Amino acid sequence: MTDLVAVAHGTADPRGIRVVHDLVREMARQRPDLAISLGFVDLLTPALPSLVRRITTDASDAVVVPLLLSSGYHVYVDVAAEAQRYPGQVHAADALGPDPVLVEILADRLGDLSHMDTVVLAAAGSSDPRALADCETTARLLSARVDRPVRVAYVSGAGDRLPDVLARTSGRLAVATYLLAPGFFHSLIQRHAAPHTVTAPLAPDPRLSTLALHRYEAARAASRLSADAWAIAG
Repeated sequence: MTDLVAVAHGTADPRGIRVVHDLVREMARQRPDLAISLGFVDLLTPALPSLVRRITTDASDAVVVPLLLSSGYHVYVDVAAEAQRYPGQVHAADALGPDPVLVEILADRLGDLSHMDTVVLAAAGSSDPRALADCETTARLLSARVDRPVRVAYVSGAGDRLPDVLARTSGRLAVATYLLAPGFFHSLIQRHAAPHTVTAPLAPDPRLSTLALHRYEAARAASRLSADAWAIAG
């Protein structure tokens, strides 16, 4: 069976570390047949390159699943580098978002919006326009789900900053946190958005673990199709 290497962004906040580990433990509970490891692209160990290097010495192949809500630098550079370093042995899965599952979790976190006019989707941000485009897609999906306008705002990187979006958004609004786990960015969102309602991060939620496992299976199936195509061509 192909190993699963989950990779998350590190955090100095122990609450965030605990949530990420809980997410991976839930993945293992749902798929006890899989060998699942957790690595990080920043701040924490094991770092992704050293973890993949260790796993490839024993496993015939592995899929790296980014526990990230959008595809930016870490997906297109860090994760892609591991697949390029071990061609045919390490495969890269897609990021968790955008996806309708995330939209459902966001809607559940928001709850009753009967007294709200607008939702502001507050995300960490990125310098990569592809990551920003993923957040915009999530906003469109969420808008259709909750039947309210949804505007995207960021607390770092490029794109419209949260204080500016809040300042020019009139009416009653709720702030939907588009982060995986608590930590510095969630605290920043809460500080900027006060006194508006701010939802909790998406994790913990077992649907996130199920989604990560779906990303694993999709990457695994794609790798088999690619191998079969090479075999036929050869």
